[in-house]
Amino acid sequence: MTAEFWVAASFFIFLGILAYFGVHRKILAALDSRGEKIAAQLNEAERLRNEAAALLKTYEAKRKAADKEAADIVAAAKEEAARLEAEAKAKLEDFVKRRTAQAEMKIGQAEAQATAEVRAAAVDLATKAAASILGAGKAEDSFAAGLAEVKSKLN
Repeated sequence: MTAEFWVAASFFIFLGILAYFGVHRKILAALDSRGEKIAAQLNEAERLRNEAAALLKTYEAKRKAADKEAADIVAAAKEEAARLEAEAKAKLEDFVKRRTAQAEMKIGQAEAQATAEVRAAAVDLATKAAASILGAGKAEDSFAAGLAEVKSKLN
């Protein structure tokens, strides 16, 4: 019997002892539990990836909604600014029209007052001229002089 025979025989005896004590079942159970743990970790990783993808989709939807809302707010602000600008322009035009009308009315009043003052001065001058003509007795010369004076003061 050779050394190789004894090595082979002792190896098979060792394997028999391991089989007798059920080491192969323990190794298989350990491998199965390790496989189950790896499968559970893979399932957990897949579940977490799906949750992350769903969360990403919700945040993208929220971002799009926020972008749309921001665009709507900007558009509304532009519309409001345009409306306020038109309103301010209309108020300014109305204010200018009222001020122009007031100025024209004051000018008209000033013209009327100036005309009344000129008429009053003309009447006053005419009465003085008439009084001086009647008082002096030279009707024609005094009348002509008074008329010339009235013409010069009216111009």
